[in-house]
Amino acid sequence: MKPRILVVEDEPSILDNITYSLETEGFEPHGCTTGGEARTALQRGPWALVVLDVGLPDVSGFELCREIRHTSNVPIIFLTARASEVDRVVGLEIGGDDYMIKPFSPRELSARVKAVLRRIHAPAPEQNAAVPNGEFRIDEQRAQIHFSGVRLVLSGTEFRLLRALCSQPGRVFSRGQLMEIAWDDPGAALERTVDAHIKSLRAKLKEVRREADPIETHRGFGYSLRESL
Repeated sequence: MKPRILVVEDEPSILDNITYSLETEGFEPHGCTTGGEARTALQRGPWALVVLDVGLPDVSGFELCREIRHTSNVPIIFLTARASEVDRVVGLEIGGDDYMIKPFSPRELSARVKAVLRRIHAPAPEQNAAVPNGEFRIDEQRAQIHFSGVRLVLSGTEFRLLRALCSQPGRVFSRGQLMEIAWDDPGAALERTVDAHIKSLRAKLKEVRREADPIETHRGFGYSLRESL
């Protein structure tokens, strides 16, 4: 079956170009122009990936992403006319997997879609069975991580980052090393985006156990997972 891609874009000409490009690359795209239509379409999943415009007429794409992340870890690529680093970091921090600034080439977007899906379905690195206090459980088949018995709703990037930290508790990973693990093109990412994803992961872990802080910051170096909680 062809991977089904949901494209949420309010400009008809851009939507047509995106869907045509995705079709020629072997995907099955479905387009909608508002957040309301997107909410309905999301219920008709599953979707392999969502291409989401930030500037929708009825709701912010950022807000719609937050809604999606409450129940799904489907990959999300943002489209936006905003070029500032702050907007890009916000998009990644709330659960986006990639970010494209308009104007862009539909062929480049198709390539980004392929890259994100490759990362998600790539063979997992070997995992160290020693996870601190058994608090973390990794389900590679479903790309899920449980913390204290609760399944975390993670974006693809968050899953890969936390999986790497869980693989070697106590080891300090530099931001560059984490970028190599989590991004298909590390050169296109910013070290600040790693910090944004770590901040998001910490918030999700605290929702499960408010007193817990499993991820340790090593200033000037990077991050590690505590060996004990």
